Amino acid sequence: MRRLVGIGADDREILRLAVPAMAALAADPLLSLVDTALVGRLGPAPLAALGIDTAVFTTVFFGFNFLTYGTTAAVARRRGAADAAGAATYAVQALWLAVGLGIMTTVVLVAAAPVIVAAMGAAADVRGPALVYLRLRAIAAVPLLALQVGHGAFRGLKDTRTPLVITVAVNVVNGVVSWVLIYPVGMGIAGAALGTVVAELSAATAFVVLGRRRLAPASMAVDPVAMRAIARISRDLFLRTASLLAGLLVTTAVAARMGTAVVAAHQIARELWTLLALVLDGFAIAAQAMIATALGAGDRRGAIAMSRRRVGWGLGAGLLVGAIYLPLGAALPRVFTADPAVLAAVGSVWVVVAVLQPVGGIVFVLDGVLMGAADFRFLFWSTATAALLFLAPVSAAALWLDWGLPGVWAGMAALMGVRLVTMVARWRSAAWATTE
Repeated sequence: MRRLVGIGADDREILRLAVPAMAALAADPLLSLVDTALVGRLGPAPLAALGIDTAVFTTVFFGFNFLTYGTTAAVARRRGAADAAGAATYAVQALWLAVGLGIMTTVVLVAAAPVIVAAMGAAADVRGPALVYLRLRAIAAVPLLALQVGHGAFRGLKDTRTPLVITVAVNVVNGVVSWVLIYPVGMGIAGAALGTVVAELSAATAFVVLGRRRLAPASMAVDPVAMRAIARISRDLFLRTASLLAGLLVTTAVAARMGTAVVAAHQIARELWTLLALVLDGFAIAAQAMIATALGAGDRRGAIAMSRRRVGWGLGAGLLVGAIYLPLGAALPRVFTADPAVLAAVGSVWVVVAVLQPVGGIVFVLDGVLMGAADFRFLFWSTATAALLFLAPVSAAALWLDWGLPGVWAGMAALMGVRLVTMVARWRSAAWATTE
C-alpha cells in the first residue's frame, strides 16, 4: 500500500504515539461518564451530587498530575540520553511519592467530607448522596495516583499502547461492577463509588507489575536524593495544575449556587467537553515524549522542527472534532438525563463546548511541547494568570449578574483564550528549547 503524500517518518511516529494515547485518554474519563449515565437514571439529586464530587476529585487528583507529566518528561529525557538506570530510578521514586500522597489524600477527604460538600454549595437534598460518594471514592486515592505514575512511565518509554489496554480493561470492570452494585444490589450512588474504586485498584496493580518488567529497576527502595529532585521538578507542575483546577472548581461551585438543574447540566457539559479535550491531548502526549527525547539527545533544532508539526496536527484535529461535535448537541446529553430543565441548560452552552475544541487542540499540544522541554515555571505562571485572573472572576460575575450557565462557560472560554495567546507567544520565542 502506498504511503499518503506528505506523511513522513516523523508524522508516522506522531500517529503511532498519539492514536493509542487518544483512545486511552478518551476511555479514561469514561469512568466518570459511566457513573454519570448510571447515576443520572437515579434522579437529578444524585446526579447533582455526582457533579459536585466529580469536581472535587478532578481538582484534588488532577492536582497531582505532575506525577504523570513529570514522569513522562524525566523518563523520556533520560532515555534520550541513554540513561536507562536513571529513568527506572525516577519512576520508582515517583511511585513512592504517589503512595505517600495518596494516603494523605484519603485521610483528608474522608475527614473533611462534610466541610467540602457544604463549601461546594450543595442543596439539602444533594448533601447526603454527595457525602456517601465522596467518602467511598476517597479510598481510591492511592491506586489512582499510582496509576498516574504508570501512565507517565510508559509514555516516557514511547509506549502508549499498554496504557490503552489497561484503560479499556478498567472501564469494562468499572461499568460491570458499578451497574451490579447500583441496581441489582441496590446500593445506589454508593455502588458507583465502589465500582470505580475496584476498577482503579485493578489498573494500578497492572501498571506496577508491567512497569517493573519494562524498566527493570535495580532497587524498589526509597532514595531520598532522587525524591528531593522529584519534589523540585514537581513544585511548578503542581502549582500550575492547582491554579487551573481551582478555577475550574469555582465554576462548579458557582453552578451549584444557581440550582440543581444548572449544576447537573454543568456536570454533563464539562464531562463531554473533557472527553474530547483529552482526545486532543493525545497529540500533547506524543509531543511531550518526542520533544523530551530529542532534547535529552541534544537535538535542539530537531525539537523545534518537531514542535511545529505537532501544533499543525493539534489544530487540524481540533477543527475536525469541533465540526463533528457541533450538531450532536440535541442527542448526546440525552444519554445522561431526560430532565427537561437539565437538557435546556446543556443546550444553552453547547456551541461554546464545540467551538473550544480547536482552541484546545493548539493549547494542549503546546502543553506537551513545553512539558517535554521541562518549561514548568512558564506553564505555572501562564496558567495561573488565565485561571485566577480571568476564569474565576468571569464565573463569579455570572452568579452575581444572573448570567446562568452561559456565563460560567464564558469564563471557560476566557481561560482557553488567554492560555492560547500566552503559550503561542512562548512557543514562537523558542526560549523553551534547552538541552541542559
